[in-house]
Amino acid sequence: MDMPRGIGTFVVWDYVVFAGMLVISAAIGIYYAFAGGGQQTSKDFLMGGRRMTAVPVALSLTASFMSAVTVLGTPSEVYRFGAIFSIFAFTYFFVVVISAEVFLPVFYKLGITSTYEYLELRFNKCVRLCGTVLFIVQTILYTGIVIYAPALALNQVTGFDLWGAVVATGVVCTFYCTLGGLKAVIWTDVFQVGIMVAGFASVIIQAAVIQGGISTILNDAYNGGRLNFWNFNPNPLQRHTFWTIIIGGTFTWSSIYGVNQSQVQRYISCKSRFQAKLSLYINLVGLWAILTCSVFCGLALYSRYRDCDPWTAKKVSAPDQLMPYLVLDILQDYPGLPGLFVACAYSGTLSTVSSSINALAAVTVEDLIKPYFRSLSERSLSWISQGMSVVYGALCIGMAALASLMGALLQAALSIFGMVGGPLMGLFTLGILVPFANSIGALVGLMAGFATSLWVGIGAQMYPPLPERTLPLQLDIQGCNSTYNETNLMTTTEMPFTTSVFQIHNVQRTPLMDNWYSLSYLYFSTVGTLVTLLVGILVSLPTGGRKQNLDPRYILTKEDFLSNFDIFKKKKHVLNYKSHPVEDGGTDNPAFNHIELNSDQSGKSDGTRL
Repeated sequence: MDMPRGIGTFVVWDYVVFAGMLVISAAIGIYYAFAGGGQQTSKDFLMGGRRMTAVPVALSLTASFMSAVTVLGTPSEVYRFGAIFSIFAFTYFFVVVISAEVFLPVFYKLGITSTYEYLELRFNKCVRLCGTVLFIVQTILYTGIVIYAPALALNQVTGFDLWGAVVATGVVCTFYCTLGGLKAVIWTDVFQVGIMVAGFASVIIQAAVIQGGISTILNDAYNGGRLNFWNFNPNPLQRHTFWTIIIGGTFTWSSIYGVNQSQVQRYISCKSRFQAKLSLYINLVGLWAILTCSVFCGLALYSRYRDCDPWTAKKVSAPDQLMPYLVLDILQDYPGLPGLFVACAYSGTLSTVSSSINALAAVTVEDLIKPYFRSLSERSLSWISQGMSVVYGALCIGMAALASLMGALLQAALSIFGMVGGPLMGLFTLGILVPFANSIGALVGLMAGFATSLWVGIGAQMYPPLPERTLPLQLDIQGCNSTYNETNLMTTTEMPFTTSVFQIHNVQRTPLMDNWYSLSYLYFSTVGTLVTLLVGILVSLPTGGRKQNLDPRYILTKEDFLSNFDIFKKKKHVLNYKSHPVEDGGTDNPAFNHIELNSDQSGKSDGTRL
């Protein structure tokens, strides 16, 4: 085990690898712009013509969930707070089951393009508009940060040109989203997952070689207290415990998987409901693989730097830069591999940004243009969708420029996801699971949930929780035999945790700050969802929610669950022989074809009578 020497720099080959990734992504966009007669209708453009199969969609869901924030953030999270992060494996399982069994059946049988169409069907236009506007604001904010954060981290460590990277990723994304639509987004994601796995693998393999095997890495982690899997402290103020990750994490991620347009749009584009559910369950395996890789990278980071922490020793200026630092440290003898890792981080960005752009275009066309301009032809809607992709691509690049001015707001924006996602998920849950909820209840609930989660979220930004709430683990710089030691002897990590612009210093801490504002960030979404649900139910009951007559398609019914077992029933043959001729015609999936839908229902009623 040699001492870390000077770290390497970027060479020509690294730029070649990175450029190659961008070129192939763009090429996929060009291919889908012309393959199969191009993008004829807006449905082709936004939904891949609803003919996708499970595996590419599953990989695409995995990729867009995994932005560069995951590639750079999770390993440093594990390095600082230990491997308790891997409890998210259970969370992902619950999230996928909730999405596949609660939200997917309703969205799929209604055959909608934008999830917010559901809000109008179930409640009214006003609720739909609120949902749409919240989503657009949240997504543009988030996407700007997803473009900017990795560019900054990689720029400070590798000297990789900052604005070159931001503009290149933004332009390439916009390019293939505009040309190829959802099909291009899904297939570039499949390619980018491959790149991500390759990038992670190269780091893990080389780290294991240098540190002397995987067992050494695990031993170091164990001795450094990094294998802290079981922390059953029920206190909701602790940042990560078993319960905050299982409960809070499930709410936070369900709001992304279950109701967020950019995820839902993908699995609704599958050709049958079975394929859609399958794609979610396959995607679960992908999530586990990525989680394992990133947690392992974090342990490798610790094993490598356990005696000399680059962050405390001021060699990197933020925890996000630890991963690129490790890559240049251990892969410097292999030209092209650091480039592969940068490509891996950027694949995360590209896939997230491209799905956001496509989802924003879909929501704008379906919710803001179609309802008000009914005379537009499919062809012109397709052109408008492409135009919207360009506009949103430009907006996201602009947002990244803003993010650079607000530097320290990165964490703020990630909490925005929880703050906005929570109430929205509460709204959809209200619609799908509570038959007597009405539009008044929905609106009041949404406002209440949004107000509550903004209150706790902004409060937490202004008065960050104390270190005993976040439980950072010990980091050492005893082993740094360099000139750094004379200047700053900081052996413990009393580092400021959030350097937020809003932060108010040296303030008398009140019980409100120590309890309410110190809530674990994973619970922001939970608070939003539960407040929305409760207020929505309480307001709907006295305002005549019981009297409304509801179309059973808008809520989750017993049949939705039981239809999972249709494959085992005899009825199967009847249905199959009916649907084959239809499917050969290449029409949309059964949810859209009225004849099919009716025969399906008559089949169901026969089944129950027997």
